Amino acid sequence: MDRFHLMSVYIAVAEERGFASAARRLGMSPPAVTRAIAALEQRLGVRLLNRTTRHVRTTEAGHRYLEDARRVLDEVDAVDQAVSGINAEPRGHLAITAPVMFGRMFVMPGIVEYLERYPATEISALLLDRDVNLLAEGIDVGVRIGELADSSMRALKVGSVRQVVCASPGYLRRHGKPERPRDLSAHTLINSSAVSDVPNWIFNTAQGMRNQRIQPRLVVTSNAAAVEAALADFGLTRLLSYQVAPQLADGKLQIVLEEFEPEPRPIHIVHREGRFASPTVRSFIDFIAARLRADSLLN
Repeated sequence: MDRFHLMSVYIAVAEERGFASAARRLGMSPPAVTRAIAALEQRLGVRLLNRTTRHVRTTEAGHRYLEDARRVLDEVDAVDQAVSGINAEPRGHLAITAPVMFGRMFVMPGIVEYLERYPATEISALLLDRDVNLLAEGIDVGVRIGELADSSMRALKVGSVRQVVCASPGYLRRHGKPERPRDLSAHTLINSSAVSDVPNWIFNTAQGMRNQRIQPRLVVTSNAAAVEAALADFGLTRLLSYQVAPQLADGKLQIVLEEFEPEPRPIHIVHREGRFASPTVRSFIDFIAARLRADSLLN
């Protein structure tokens, strides 16, 4: 059997975790799918899948092969699209990931505009406050905030955001403004575990970077909840500048300890590295990068 065909069948079985569902996805008969997997395992001389009456799971070798097979077929698709013409209108499906609030505020408007401009495209948006493994989860393009640890990805810097401590004017009138990081011990603090589970806020002091240990009275699991608590005059919170940009603009929140802020965090668009870039992936990256770079809140 054709090697690329066997890879496609294997990817479908591994992702669907079943032979019957993979057969439906591929428009093949279940026996044909079973024969393809058997032929692939025989060719490779290794078991790729563990099968039970209820479940199909990849072995350790099967998981590694799944990642490699996805990468190989992505390269083949990219070559085909490149040959079809760099000026061809974008078409097909893209999977995008971004942090939840950033995605809602800055990426989703761009996705909607892109889809309206290119009617032959479809997009799945995965908005999560964690770094998604693009290869393992089949994601084409990601937006990441902070220093990049994964050197296997191509990255394009499109802006930066600050880490700010802020509170409502009502809270600051009643309790005063902290003048130094150590003053935070006398204030009511709100900590978002979506930013960090560690009870330390980092500040840039004359002695260098300093971890200021905090004792929050309120810990929340979402940045939006931290914003709401601060708006209710409850206390000080630390968030990324874009997360409170509307509230800062209309004066509902105010920044304190600005001179002690750490270096801004970079914003990158990342995608899986390869010799060829799909015209659709290229066009989306160019489109969303232009939007983000033009936004004054991010630059």
